[in-house]
Amino acid sequence: MTSFLMRSLMFVPGHNDKFLASAAKSDADVLLLDIEDSVQSIASKQIARDKIEEWILKGAFNKHLVFPRVNDRESGHLLKDVHQLTIDGVHGFMYPKSKKGGDVYFFAKLLETIEYEKGIPVGTYKIIPIIETAAAVLNAQEICQASERVIAIAFGCEDFITDLGGIHDSNGQSLFTARALIAMAAKANKVAAIDTVHIKVHDLEDLEKNLIIAKNLGFEGMLVLHPNEIPLVHQYFTPSAEEVREAEEMLRLADEAQKKGKGVAIINGKFIGPPMVQNAKNVLKKISLIKK
Repeated sequence: MTSFLMRSLMFVPGHNDKFLASAAKSDADVLLLDIEDSVQSIASKQIARDKIEEWILKGAFNKHLVFPRVNDRESGHLLKDVHQLTIDGVHGFMYPKSKKGGDVYFFAKLLETIEYEKGIPVGTYKIIPIIETAAAVLNAQEICQASERVIAIAFGCEDFITDLGGIHDSNGQSLFTARALIAMAAKANKVAAIDTVHIKVHDLEDLEKNLIIAKNLGFEGMLVLHPNEIPLVHQYFTPSAEEVREAEEMLRLADEAQKKGKGVAIINGKFIGPPMVQNAKNVLKKISLIKK
């Protein structure tokens, strides 16, 4: 389980002062300050870099994790994005269009070069690749393994559906397999699984339906587009008081059984096995991150 709290990761157009000001006041765990899709012209991309740098340096986002979303390696903008924004107050970068492990390896080496050049400890900046294509879904395992900088992978459903030539159906059936594969790849490599955006930002009932699916599949957080989504997202990705009490009791009983030389402990008529103990530890670790 990652040591970064990432229940909500909110996209913020980097060239817009109004949205940057709103983001600074938000309760999002992670701010994805965008230089990519929501910032189209070359001139606007430089404005976004400058504004993001300005807002970070004045301490506006000190209570957030900050991961600018940079442009992809074929865009011609990536080097400018990263060179300008490898600064204090940035924790890492969201890397788009990661089709295979080699894409992330390339980006990790670029970060390493810039860290050396600027005298920054190597490994400082982390990476969250976005899984946006059919190839990326099938290569999610190698994307997770491409660099130790990878702390999470996130699903980009709209680009994925376009690449697939499918339909984003209301029940989410067309996304289910991709979601499951992404969550499994993340968990197999001990990185966080972040679910896709919910594009109907004012339909909180539909958001809740998707959050149930995401939590059932093992996702730890969700990409969000609007601050009004954050309370519900946090509700689903924060352990309840009951879950915390049960985790504490489970660890107490397991420890007690071990000290007494008993093979197993029992809670609520269920045997407490190693997977349940690990899950209890994960619950308490997440609560400790939330309370920081």
